[in-house]
Amino acid sequence: MKKAFFDYLSTGEQSDFENFLAQLPLKDRVKVLEMIHKTETYGLEVAIKMKWVKKISKNLYELRSKVSNNIQRAIYFHVIGDYYMITHGFTKKTQKTPRSEIERGERLRMKYLEEENEN
Repeated sequence: MKKAFFDYLSTGEQSDFENFLAQLPLKDRVKVLEMIHKTETYGLEVAIKMKWVKKISKNLYELRSKVSNNIQRAIYFHVIGDYYMITHGFTKKTQKTPRSEIERGERLRMKYLEEENEN
C-alpha cells in the first residue's frame, strides 16, 4: 500500500486547519481526522476511488468528511513524493465547493511554494 503523509500549513503559531479542527464538534473532528488517517494508510488511489478525496484544480484537492448533515472539507496540495500539505478546512454549506475556498487554497499553496523555492 502506498502511503501519503499530511502536514498542516502554518501561517502563524497555529495552522488555519488546526483552528478549524478546534472549533468543530467532537464527532466531526474525529471524522475529519479519520479520513486523513484512511487516506494516509490506503493511499490516494484508493481515497479517490472511495470518494474520500476529490481533485478540485491543478495540484489542489479536497479531503471529504460528512457526519449526519455536517459536511467538512480540508483543502490540500502535493508537495513532493508522498508528502502533502493541508492549507485549511471549512464547513460546506452548498452543493459546490465555494470558489472563495478554492482560491484561498491556491493562494496558500502559491505562497508556500514560493517560500520553499527561496530556501
